[in-house]
Amino acid sequence: MDKKEEIRIVKKAIKGKPDAYGQLISEYQKYLYRVAFLYMKNEQEALDIVGDTILKGFQNISTLKNPEWFRTWITRVLINVANDKKKKIVSYVDFSEELTSSKAEGVSIEERCDLNSAIQELPDKYRTVIILKYFSEFSIKEIAYTMNSPEGTIKAYLSRARDELKKILKEDYMHASEI
Repeated sequence: MDKKEEIRIVKKAIKGKPDAYGQLISEYQKYLYRVAFLYMKNEQEALDIVGDTILKGFQNISTLKNPEWFRTWITRVLINVANDKKKKIVSYVDFSEELTSSKAEGVSIEERCDLNSAIQELPDKYRTVIILKYFSEFSIKEIAYTMNSPEGTIKAYLSRARDELKKILKEDYMHASEI
C-alpha cells in the first residue's frame, strides 16, 4: 500500500471505521510481531503483546492527530503494552532464528546471540532506541515521537546504548578468552 492510500485508510480508521483499522493492522501485523519478539524474546509473549496492541490501538485510534504517523503511533502503543507486560512477568530469553536478522549475513550465530544477549542487558530506554533504530529502521524523529522524548534525548540514549553494548560485548569477549 502506498503512503497516500495508507493516509486515506488511517483517516477512516480515526473516524471509527473498523474495516479500515483492520486493513492497517493486516498491513503491519508482521512488523508488529517482529518488534514485539525483539522486545520480549518469546513467541507467545510477542503474540500476546501484538494482540493487546491491536485492541488498545483500536480503542485509542481516535487520539491519533497526524495520520502520516500511524506506524510510529502503533509502535508506541506496542512498546507501552510490552513495558506493562514486562513489569508483570519474569523475562525468558529464547534464541531462535527469528532473532537473527537477514541483514547480519557474514556474522556468526554466536556473535548474533552475543549481541542479542547484550541488548537484553541494556536498560529499557536504551534497549528500545536500539531496537527501533537498528531493527525497525526508525529515524531519530520517529523514535522521539514513539518514546515521547526530545530528539536530543534520543540521540543521547542511542550514544549511551552503543557505548554500553561495546562494554558488555568487550567484557563477554574478555571472559570468553579466560576460559
